[in-house]
Amino acid sequence: MFKSFWFWLLVLLIAIQAFSLDVKATLPIKEREALEAPKEVLSILKRSCYDCHSSQVKAPWYYNVAPVSWYTQLHVKNAREIVNFSKWNSYTKEKRLKIAQKIPKAIVIRMPLNSYLYAHEEAKLSKDEKKMIKKWARTLKEKLN
Repeated sequence: MFKSFWFWLLVLLIAIQAFSLDVKATLPIKEREALEAPKEVLSILKRSCYDCHSSQVKAPWYYNVAPVSWYTQLHVKNAREIVNFSKWNSYTKEKRLKIAQKIPKAIVIRMPLNSYLYAHEEAKLSKDEKKMIKKWARTLKEKLN
């Protein structure tokens, strides 16, 4: 019985590979649409945010292996709908302002997600980095108002 359990589990894992969300890790980028920010801020965002909130996801091996791929791809899809920094300048002024207003709270409460940090410790934000991002978001908000 134990052997048949592992056999059917393997069959199931192979079968579910046929079901994909097909969220592309890399999308075409128009440079004029990409976020322009101070070098230090952009460096932090690229390290801690761009794997979900950009068109250039550094997809790990499990990005295309179900069932983990379902979670990661759905997360990237939803994150891009909230903000895609690769398309920042294509957003309306109102949308950019709305996002800029939410960034400080998101940085403190939930971003980057703990589930992401589990596999990407380098994305963890220090207190100083959080302060820098918050300050940048406030400055951005003032420019957009």
